[in-house]
Amino acid sequence: MYRVAIVGRPNVGKSTLFNRLTRKRKAIVGNEPGITRDRLFEIARWHGKQFEVIDTGGLIPDQKEIIPERILQQAEIAMEEADLILFVVDARQGINPLDQTLNSLLRARGKEFLLVVNKVDVPQVEPEVAQFYAFGVKLLYPVSAEHKLGVSVLVEEILERIPELSEASTKEEIRVTIIGRPNVGKSSLLNRLLGQERAIVTDLPGTTRDSIDSVLQFKGQSYRLIDTAGIRRKGKTELEAEKMCVLMARKNLKRADVVLLVIEATEGATKLDATIGGYAHKAGRSVIVVVNKWDLIARDTHTAARLEKEFRLRMRFLDYAPMIFVSAKKGLRVTKILDLVGEAYKARLLRVSTAELNKFLETDLQPMLSSAGRTWKFPVKYAAQVAVTPPTFVFFTRASQKLHFSIQRFVVNRLREKYGFYATPIRLLYRGSRKRGLKSRQTRDHRPETTDHRPQTTDQRQ
Repeated sequence: MYRVAIVGRPNVGKSTLFNRLTRKRKAIVGNEPGITRDRLFEIARWHGKQFEVIDTGGLIPDQKEIIPERILQQAEIAMEEADLILFVVDARQGINPLDQTLNSLLRARGKEFLLVVNKVDVPQVEPEVAQFYAFGVKLLYPVSAEHKLGVSVLVEEILERIPELSEASTKEEIRVTIIGRPNVGKSSLLNRLLGQERAIVTDLPGTTRDSIDSVLQFKGQSYRLIDTAGIRRKGKTELEAEKMCVLMARKNLKRADVVLLVIEATEGATKLDATIGGYAHKAGRSVIVVVNKWDLIARDTHTAARLEKEFRLRMRFLDYAPMIFVSAKKGLRVTKILDLVGEAYKARLLRVSTAELNKFLETDLQPMLSSAGRTWKFPVKYAAQVAVTPPTFVFFTRASQKLHFSIQRFVVNRLREKYGFYATPIRLLYRGSRKRGLKSRQTRDHRPETTDHRPQTTDQRQ
């Protein structure tokens, strides 16, 4: 696919232009310089053609601090991969010595680039555009990315360089979002899966700020891997940019089919891990728990079982989520994760026919309840699966009986035992006939950390 990289010094509006070209609010935009650190990837689609846009962090050559140095490395990789470079400058601030340095770097590379003069949003600024001809270009592209001025001309210039869109593969991407606390190894895991450094990795917590999309082909299947900023407790997010990153990380859960909840083997499951896992569970996403840094702990044959038991006790509502112990740094069992993701994705799409489901109710559930000492008839008349992603079932109950929470858990467990639904939450809807009509009640397959097994009244929400 044709690739377009956006480069420039900090705070010239690169991320705003990225959002405008892709027509998505993906890159974080703010007045604080250095918000974008990693390369961001997104597909732009215009007039029947498509191209990949790569946003980069603000370039500061010869910086020795670790984060600016890594930002420069990421930008250099983006420029090397790109077919076309958009060199963005700021009309309001005029020519900056750093702009001149970047212009020299681009010319030394020999790559084709377009000089985009941003923030030309009022007539008074237009005369300032001409000074940038000093960079030796024949054409300038004045725009206001924020106000969408001049962007269509820039887009047409890009599209002229792109061949007609070929027939795309009909196979769907599996969208995988990587979430977890700061510094548990999310970006290291992403880089190991991709086989290249697309996300900045340091020992500093909170290095990743944007949500980074990367597309991976594995065993004939396409995966869109979404790395997110580490989610902190609310009281620990001080900068406005960090708060926006956490919000976007939670928002990206909604884009996912499968979530990789990364926890650290050296610390085990924490309260914050449980909170983050709860976000994925409530969003109805399939979940795989990835225990990273497995190479850093002393272990014996019982270590994995002990850690899994601790995790299950803290996050009972994720009892359906499989666990895998990996080392992103060493590459231990990392590719096995994609096999689990594929299995979870198939389970999300599994649909049980109404006839099969009602046969299951009659021949499996009722005999099991009777053998457990329950002599009364199972209080469900019939059932149907009404949705997938996640699998959702409607159970039509008798008016005189209410479903105890333990029965709900029993039903979910038997559904898993019978049909699998690997790594995937199950949603149950209950409808009971009453004189005043039908009343719907929705419940999750598990309520986190609950010990109250008393029957629910009609006013209580499951």
